[in-house]
Amino acid sequence: MIKKLVFTLCLALLAGGSYAQTIVGTWYGTLTVQTKAIHLVFHITKNNDTYTSTMDSPDQGANGLPVDKTTFSDNQLIIDAAKLGIKYTGTFLPDSDKFNGTFAQGGFKFPLNLLTNKAADNAPRPQDPKDFPYKQEDVKFINAKGGDQLAGTLTMPENGKATKIVVLITGSGPQNRNEEITQFNHRPFLVWSDWLTRNGIAVLRYDDRGVAQSTGDFRTATSADFADDAEAAVNFIRSRSDLKALQIGLIGHSEGGIIAPLVASRNKAVKFIVLLAGPGVPISDLMVKQTADLSRLSGQPAELVKLSMATNVKLYAASRQYSHLPDAAFKAKLDTILTNDLKSYPPKALGGAKIENIVSSTVDEIGTPWFRYFITLNPADYLTKVKCPVLALNGTLDMQVNSEANLAAIKAGLQKAGNKNHQEIALPGLNHLFQQAQTGSIGEYAQSAETVNPLALQKVSDWIKQLK
Repeated sequence: MIKKLVFTLCLALLAGGSYAQTIVGTWYGTLTVQTKAIHLVFHITKNNDTYTSTMDSPDQGANGLPVDKTTFSDNQLIIDAAKLGIKYTGTFLPDSDKFNGTFAQGGFKFPLNLLTNKAADNAPRPQDPKDFPYKQEDVKFINAKGGDQLAGTLTMPENGKATKIVVLITGSGPQNRNEEITQFNHRPFLVWSDWLTRNGIAVLRYDDRGVAQSTGDFRTATSADFADDAEAAVNFIRSRSDLKALQIGLIGHSEGGIIAPLVASRNKAVKFIVLLAGPGVPISDLMVKQTADLSRLSGQPAELVKLSMATNVKLYAASRQYSHLPDAAFKAKLDTILTNDLKSYPPKALGGAKIENIVSSTVDEIGTPWFRYFITLNPADYLTKVKCPVLALNGTLDMQVNSEANLAAIKAGLQKAGNKNHQEIALPGLNHLFQQAQTGSIGEYAQSAETVNPLALQKVSDWIKQLK
């Protein structure tokens, strides 16, 4: 998925068995805000008829945060940390020994379920394949530009009659070969790989550098490095006598949807590409709209959405303007801009957090190598050079990569390239993961049992198979 500056998060959040059973104990939950996972832990105790609790936020190094009041009545749990501006309201489900509820702070509300076992919510999804009627091979290959060894899985139709092979390119953030999104308990690339291979198309998917069995350091890598990794996968296929005759395609999801045209624009061995929720507009524009749309869905007041949009425009412009500066000087420029802007915000918008804490966490995220490079990207720089066939899909309820603006920009870029074989298709009612959705909010990702809608799977396999 497109990784982003979680500016609205910084404003709003700090940088079992039957009903008869006691709820005393430790409860685990994962709060998801704009694709960023924040793990929360509640420790509930009881003295006579009075409940008390504390809260941990392990990702932020905060333990034993005080809770002002904890009540449990008629299966309803309320954890009220008024001093932190936090309130959790959950309904106990005796049969599954869990709470379904809502986490609220500073005018925001997010779905948050609590379980007694932090790994209990990782059951297989309906679309996770249960059998594999095709050949699977664990492979490793080297990115010659950096020396990292990438580990992956090659799947081939059982009859060995494939004429095409695709390389799957993950979205942003460290992900394994299945593009596994732990906080959502979905494995999109496992589903995509299984579907395509069953339809006669060979697939190579691999762990991101520094993830699972691949070597390297993900934290210092940029989109350019990930493009080199994808190109190394192409070179690996060409090096194999049993694969080199196959037509090679790239399928990129989200950030992978800009990496695919980047590679295709410079490597003629790539014969086709599929962009799944790929960017078409400049990344800075995409992220301003993305953050605003997700903020509205989370219930943020319109006035604050407008304020944060204006601030993000300034921050992203400054990120591009000062991209040549060393880290310390770069961060100092952004620190000044954000500090001055936040002073004009109403106190309620800051959710009780100190301005210096918001500035520090926000500038640290903007200052990562990945973000500093990513915010400067314009997909048109690569789309206008792509001559091979292109299929671009997007869901109309994608709140991370707006379908209308990005599909139009992709089409314009390919037309400028003189590309004669491209399709841009908006799929009604699908979100950023290509699940059937109601609103497109991040909270729906985990709630949906569907990993990838069959319509999207069918569109891609049909399009690839008809290519000559």
